[in-house]
Amino acid sequence: MDGKQLRNSILQWAIQGKLVPQDPNDEPASVLLERIREEKARLVKEKKIKRDKNESIIYRGEDNSYYEKFADRKVICIDDEIPFEIPTSWCWARMQSVIDVRDGTHDTPSYVPEGYPLITGKDFYNGFFCLSKTQYISASDYEIIKQRSRVDVGDILFSMIGGNIGSQILITENNYFEMAIKNVALFKQYGDHFIDSHYLSYFLQSRINDFKAIAAGGAQSFVSLKQLRQYLIPVPCFEEQQRIVAKFQKLLPIVEQYDNSQRKLSFINENINSALRKSVLQEAIKGRLVCQNPNDEPASILLQRIREEKQRLVKEGKLKKSALEETVIFKGDDNKYYENLNGVVIDITDQIPFEIPDSWEWVRLRALCGITTGASFKKEEVSIEAKNKIRILRGGNIQPFKLVLKDDDIFIDNSLVKKDILLRENDLVTPAVTSLENICKMARIEQDYSGMTMGGFVFIIRGYLNDKTIAQYLQCVFSCPTTIEFVRSITNKSGQAFYNIGKERLSNTLIPIPPYEEMDRITLKIDKLLQLCDQRSY
Repeated sequence: MDGKQLRNSILQWAIQGKLVPQDPNDEPASVLLERIREEKARLVKEKKIKRDKNESIIYRGEDNSYYEKFADRKVICIDDEIPFEIPTSWCWARMQSVIDVRDGTHDTPSYVPEGYPLITGKDFYNGFFCLSKTQYISASDYEIIKQRSRVDVGDILFSMIGGNIGSQILITENNYFEMAIKNVALFKQYGDHFIDSHYLSYFLQSRINDFKAIAAGGAQSFVSLKQLRQYLIPVPCFEEQQRIVAKFQKLLPIVEQYDNSQRKLSFINENINSALRKSVLQEAIKGRLVCQNPNDEPASILLQRIREEKQRLVKEGKLKKSALEETVIFKGDDNKYYENLNGVVIDITDQIPFEIPDSWEWVRLRALCGITTGASFKKEEVSIEAKNKIRILRGGNIQPFKLVLKDDDIFIDNSLVKKDILLRENDLVTPAVTSLENICKMARIEQDYSGMTMGGFVFIIRGYLNDKTIAQYLQCVFSCPTTIEFVRSITNKSGQAFYNIGKERLSNTLIPIPPYEEMDRITLKIDKLLQLCDQRSY
């Protein structure tokens, strides 16, 4: 149960007579209703209000059924209208029997730059005025409207039309100002000490869903004055109304505290899996997820094997000689980090995001992988026919840690796709142009595909060593908060909502490399922990 639901439950208890105990010394509500009828008769005599055409009294018969007796002496059973039981000292009444229900002007006065505000249902919400779009009318128009529907302290404005039906505001000394109203119901007291305005406000709040349900209309739904006047209201004596109001106002701060706590808890529940995943990945690439084993070969041995593999690929003509140009990153005696490129040494300490174990190494991504973009093609070359064609996957096919095929995938002729960009096992794919939240969204290819590649706005990251463990580890590196933050920092905004990463900038990403054996332990541990995150229910 959230705060709103708790508040609604308390409101329901209040109008059912369950929020405060009844006092046997209180006079019954029937006495209060009789005084209201006397006051209405006086106001009718003074021509301040109109006489009800057929006023009624609701009572409970000896058979425990509810009946309504009208001024013309007609009596009907209304059991099917009674929504819930109330204490025996309370009474049911039609709204018009206890409160004057009016509305504002039906005309559209001429608007002026300055004058009196013309309040509609759009100008208040949940008990507060919002006057940023309010229109103003002249003093003469205001005086005409005021004769019909003067707004005073203690009155309640109620939205009758449109999407804001049921929203209401109680006029107090703190929020009062002279105003005219249009398409708004106005609830006015017949006199003092009959119906507490706060009690009436709480009742209206408790029935919002019902008012919306009975709303009718064509282009715009609305609740009519007749429906409001005929609406049933449970009436306790005035003293109990005051006790209900005092109790509810005492509970409100507690409900608000509960609501705040519930919102925080809901936020945690909604985001804890994501937070745990990020934490696991972050700890992993810092060397804190598994223990270091002094018997493991240091990461420098793995990097040497990758260099030897690159040399072989260059010798066989499968790789450009420029791929052999790489930097060496090392930690100096002064505990600062330096980068050596062809004899030029620079201090890069400010680029190093965190410390790593002594057996690990920092390298640029380009030392481990080559980066290419997918296939480029013209619109007229695209087909939805799959036979003997290459399936082109796009950014939408990439989900975190997995690749998905879609019904709207497109295909192009084999001759338009270079063989070296067909997807291979352990390739990593990530969008090159994407929204901010999808930067570093990455999937590992789990098998060779002779009939599938990525589109031109996706990067294919291919390790020089075709190795599952290295690919899985790199996917984890790019999924952790530190790397995502770095990649976001190097993007260029492309259009209104998209970001262009850039192949050269991406290849410059710093990667913490553990010994190969430790890398294998890390990926196994991550896989196990992420499965637990996905399985856990909060």
